[in-house]
Amino acid sequence: MTLDLDRRLLLQAGTFGIAALSLPGAALAFQSASGFSHGVASGEPTQNSVLLWTRYVSSGDTRLTAEVTDPATGKVVGGGSVTATRDRDSIAKLVVDGLQPGRWYYYRFIAPDGSASPQGRTRTLPDGETAKFRMGVFSCSNLPFGWFNAYAAACARDDLDLVMHLGDYFYEYQVGKYPSAAEALPGRTIQPSNEILTLMDYRLRYQSYRADADLQRLHQMWPMIAQWDDHEIANDSWQHGAENHQADEGDYETRKRIARRVYREWMPVSDLPDDQDQWKSYRIGDLATILLTESRLHARDEQLDLGAALKGQTNVEATLAAFRDQTWRDPSRTMLGMDQEAWFADTLKRSVGAGQKWQVWAQQTVMGNLRLPPQALGWIPESAPEIAKLRAAIGAMASKAGLPLNFDSWDGYPAARNRALKAAQAADADLIVLSGDSHN
Repeated sequence: MTLDLDRRLLLQAGTFGIAALSLPGAALAFQSASGFSHGVASGEPTQNSVLLWTRYVSSGDTRLTAEVTDPATGKVVGGGSVTATRDRDSIAKLVVDGLQPGRWYYYRFIAPDGSASPQGRTRTLPDGETAKFRMGVFSCSNLPFGWFNAYAAACARDDLDLVMHLGDYFYEYQVGKYPSAAEALPGRTIQPSNEILTLMDYRLRYQSYRADADLQRLHQMWPMIAQWDDHEIANDSWQHGAENHQADEGDYETRKRIARRVYREWMPVSDLPDDQDQWKSYRIGDLATILLTESRLHARDEQLDLGAALKGQTNVEATLAAFRDQTWRDPSRTMLGMDQEAWFADTLKRSVGAGQKWQVWAQQTVMGNLRLPPQALGWIPESAPEIAKLRAAIGAMASKAGLPLNFDSWDGYPAARNRALKAAQAADADLIVLSGDSHN
């Protein structure tokens, strides 16, 4: 039996258990679900190991057995036992090692009553000479805006080895905020209806998103490498705050700890202490090194606010020049933190030294330069909201002064960006940058 046929059978088997969740309103059913409520997932593959994930809902903690099967022989070649615990939202994760590099595997979880999860498929990373490696790369997934057709399209392919999510796996807003009630697609319901703040809020939002059939199938079919961006916490988050976190919403550090905890519960990623952020590298045979960085919570400085800098100023031209030359170009400003910057530079050198052909930087925000063209002022109709007119005016002034449109991206941290690119040059790296966050 060929791999393609195995894959089709796997899709059919997996669909049986989750197809009903694609129906309008069915996302609410997860709240009363029992057993294997949200399918399976795998992630963080290496040459000989992979992390497996599932959720098993019952009245108490439940010990599960994981089985990893070689599709060529049908024999169980790995696995282990793991407990789905109530204090971790009934989620169970374990790392299975002793696997062979560059191989497909099937896996499933079995409960004490003999019931089994949907069968998942995963793959270890290749070792040695590697001619090609293909990834599906995703970001910015907002369920009320529409169907996750990009996930479905990936699952219809047979040429991918891995999927990667660069952040904004969900959005934290209350119902009707983004999208508005008029923009939201009927039947694409999220829970809770309020902006998420508490432990239960964050868990319910993941439960809502992972009830989507296409997202479940994506996790079922491919191992994933993932990193959060800002909306997994709050919009435009940085080390000590966020644009979408106000004082009356409680302590930001508490919210940040909750968001980290629930991300690590619900995503196929390693468990780490609450005060540690996750960055790591993956070796793709002799072909490439993937460098996955964290650019939000560990050390990012607060985003600059050009509107605030201009407020009350009479000499706009001088204010813009001072803002550009002193504040914006401040060499101390960082996205990654100096410790992660050092790790990044060292990992590039080690990758090149080991003979890897490519260095692939998987990160969360736009790396290139983006400025508002002067003609944009003519694109804003008279009927537009005043805030839109103000933003266009500020953007046009910024562009004329040599300043970027978006200070939340790498454009807002030019010295840090220069250090990263100089590290790549110093290592003689063949660098490819993958960016999330942009909705273009």
